[in-house]
This record gives sequence, structure tokens and C-alpha cells, in this order.
Amino acid sequence: MSFHEKNILIIGASSGIGLAIAESLQAEGANLFTASRRIPQGIKSHHITWDVTQPITGIFDTLPDTLHGIVYTPGTINLKPFQRFSLDDFRNDFEINVLGAVAAIQANLGRLRKANGASILLFSTVAVQTGMGFHASIATAKGAVEGLTRSLAAELAAAKIRCNALAPSLTDTPLAGMLLSTEEKRDSSNKRHPIGRVGTPQDFTAAAKLLLSDEGSWITGQVIGIDGGMGQLK
Repeated sequence: MSFHEKNILIIGASSGIGLAIAESLQAEGANLFTASRRIPQGIKSHHITWDVTQPITGIFDTLPDTLHGIVYTPGTINLKPFQRFSLDDFRNDFEINVLGAVAAIQANLGRLRKANGASILLFSTVAVQTGMGFHASIATAKGAVEGLTRSLAAELAAAKIRCNALAPSLTDTPLAGMLLSTEEKRDSSNKRHPIGRVGTPQDFTAAAKLLLSDEGSWITGQVIGIDGGMGQLK
């Protein structure tokens, strides 16, 4: 796959899956543009400091006229019994996972149209299609991400803009730190996955590159589980 002369915006590239995708695309020669609260370490990019819960008027004005891809990776892990969730918990998860993506895509839609073949990559979770206790808030928000993925894929297909999502299970990122904070917790999480381990950020780079590349130009409207078998196997 060649990403030379491709302009890719990665939102949430400062850690975890977003950083792994940025590193992989950088190695393939992409022109990277990043947006997050912190500057990604080891990534050569034009960086925009942005908290996805804040208004974005004008912050993308420094980007080039054409974008070939947008990757939106910010997420949350807020797990507890349903009756302990407040409405603010649901609002916060929705704002970070859904409304931030909506804002970024709307602000850059004109740039994507000019590419004559662009790709949007969003992130869901295995918990949307696989019922899991204590996941009510994040599953609700990520379910909206899946709806957004398919709706945008349908609406933007005529403009040759594709939209897909990856749906991870538990992945060893800073966001999942508390869930993997002891050897006992890590061992238990490994055993829950049919493949025998939790994910790593690097497990997502090959699929991300395919969906962002010209080789993936006939793939749109898909939610692809990268979850160690968690979503489909017993």
C-alpha cells in the first residue's frame, strides 16, 4: 500500500490505537495531521491541539484543501451497573464517542470531497453486538457510532467517500489501564478471549491501512470486529 502524497487526519493520535495507526501510516509515507489534547510523541505531523468536547470553530482552517482520510479514535471506558449511571455519564460518553466524530467530519467534509476517493474510519466496540453487563453507556454511544458509520457510507458514496468502523474488544492501551492493572486481571481478560489474549494497538494497524488505502476502495458501510474472537465465538 502506498500512502505517499496522501493527507490523513488522525484524531486521538497521542496514545493507544491512534498512535499505533499514526506510526504505521508514517512508515508508509503519509502526510499526517493530528488533533488531540497532547502532541503525539515520535510522530511528524501538523498538530492541532483539540479537546473533542470543546467547540471547534476554525481550528481545522490550517489543514490542506484536500484530505484523503480521517481517523477518529477517542473513546471512553466507563463500566458500572446500569442503575449507577447518571444521565451525565451517558452524555459524556456520547459527546466523546459520537459528537466529537460528527464535528470533525462536518468540519472537513469539503476537504474529503476534493480527494475524489476518501475514507473515514471510526471505532465502535464489541459490546454493541455482544451484550455485556455494565457496558450500558459505552455500548449506547458506540451503537450510535455504528449507525453513523452506515448512514454516512450511504449518503457519501456518490462523492466516493467511504466510511467504516473497527470494533475492538479489550485492548492494552492507557484507557484500559484499570482493567489490566494486575497480573490476575490481565490473566482473566486473556482467558475471556478465544484467541487467548487481549488486543494490542498494533493489532489494528493492518485493517486501518486497508480501509484507508486505495486497495480498500470497494469497502464501505462495514463494522469489522477485531476482538480476538470475543464477538462471534464461544
